[in-house]
Amino acid sequence: MTPAGRSPELLSPPEVEALAREAHAAQKDKAGRPYAEHLRAVAEGVRRRGGDAEQIAAAWLHDAVEDDALSERWLAEAPLSRRTKDIVLALTKRAGEPPEAYAERILATPGARLVKEADLAHNADPARLAVLDATTRARLTAKYATMRALLGLGETPVP
Repeated sequence: MTPAGRSPELLSPPEVEALAREAHAAQKDKAGRPYAEHLRAVAEGVRRRGGDAEQIAAAWLHDAVEDDALSERWLAEAPLSRRTKDIVLALTKRAGEPPEAYAERILATPGARLVKEADLAHNADPARLAVLDATTRARLTAKYATMRALLGLGETPVP
């Protein structure tokens, strides 16, 4: 709380985007593309699916803690809504965590399933997968299909 008894200002959507882009600036995806392209696609996927501002913020930050781009301490102290923080934490995979436990946490966190749905849709985009070697493509396709099933999303991702 501020001295006036108000909550501090939350980061605006453009500030969240800029922060995520900066945090992941040196990172590339599996296809060698700038990682920020994936974050933008997930945020846009959340928006297209009817997600709200908190979910879109979480989409921009969904891999930040997992990829060590931002720390869990940073997230705890960041001027973000509690719901955005909860979604980011729900989407942060933990070392050695079984997919079932990961999916259970996502399903138990309001708003997280929609963000993960957009993430999986972009990850499973045939154009993105096509540039990977056959072994990696098959492994990831199976991994994404398993997670979609655990989350009750059906077989075919919608972009």
